Amino acid sequence: MGSLRFGAEQAVRKCIRVQPNDTVVLVTDRECLEIGKEIENVVREITPSITTFIMEDFGERPDDGSRPLAFPQAIATALETATVSIYAASGKRGELKSFRSPMLAVVDSKPNLRHGHMINITKQVMELGMSTDYDEIQALSAKVYDIVHKARRIRVTSPAGTDFTVTLNPEWKWIISDGQITPAQWKNLPDGEVFTCAQSAEGKAVIDGCLGDYFSELGTCETFPVVVEMANGIVTRLTCEARPELEKELNDYIHQDENAKRVGEFAIGTNVGLDRIIGNLLQDEKFPGVHIALGHGYPEKTGSPWASDAHIDLVMRRVTIEVEDQVIMRDGKFLI
Repeated sequence: MGSLRFGAEQAVRKCIRVQPNDTVVLVTDRECLEIGKEIENVVREITPSITTFIMEDFGERPDDGSRPLAFPQAIATALETATVSIYAASGKRGELKSFRSPMLAVVDSKPNLRHGHMINITKQVMELGMSTDYDEIQALSAKVYDIVHKARRIRVTSPAGTDFTVTLNPEWKWIISDGQITPAQWKNLPDGEVFTCAQSAEGKAVIDGCLGDYFSELGTCETFPVVVEMANGIVTRLTCEARPELEKELNDYIHQDENAKRVGEFAIGTNVGLDRIIGNLLQDEKFPGVHIALGHGYPEKTGSPWASDAHIDLVMRRVTIEVEDQVIMRDGKFLI
């Protein structure tokens, strides 16, 4: 295990690679302020040109999502002249649509901006996933990309009952997300995944790792697995026998717009420095294995032709991954 300081050093110096001539915008909140301050301290050792925003200064952020905080013009204005931006804050219900998506739209519109995205970052994640060996992650991610980027089909199975196949469009891009943040290619931190958008998906996914968006607050879901049945890339049934109220909430979530129940992102985690799922999606989606996301499939990155206001990641444990006829992972262990 590393330290908060080392994790901040990795984020600022190795992944985002802040330079003395950079202008930095940092967005944090009260919940993640300790981490935000440590990141700010490291940045200030490199450049004094940093502006820090605390989200609660712009309004209340009720946990029930009744009044999602809107993305403020003050931050949008600051991003106009920034060369680096960092989001190190929690995510409340409704804020994906009201705050983070508008913020990332601004980020995507700035070709010279390097953005590190640390949604729901915690001290534990800084000490674990942000403190791993990023040279090793980069080497493995390149190997995975070399195998998958020309594949048309990938099958995923697990002891929990997962058995589904994704069909891939060769014209849609695979993205290597290995901690190397470059202009016009913002990344989540901690990092370590190779992802695309599924053209279609057939079968069943048993989600026994963790859930994304604001459902990440539930922690690991091994004791209340969510079963997702898919046909033609669409969720046909979603159940959670152990928690009927969660089942209803998830079904409401994936019906918020016409593409919310589509299988979007398909990703393979490559952060081999992680040895367990901890119940924080930001880190757990990088755990060696597979996660899918329902809703938005990052068309701005992958080239898929549809979008959604929804994006809920679903992490599975101990998967076996078969790319065409090559098994690259068995029971959660890479074979490459």
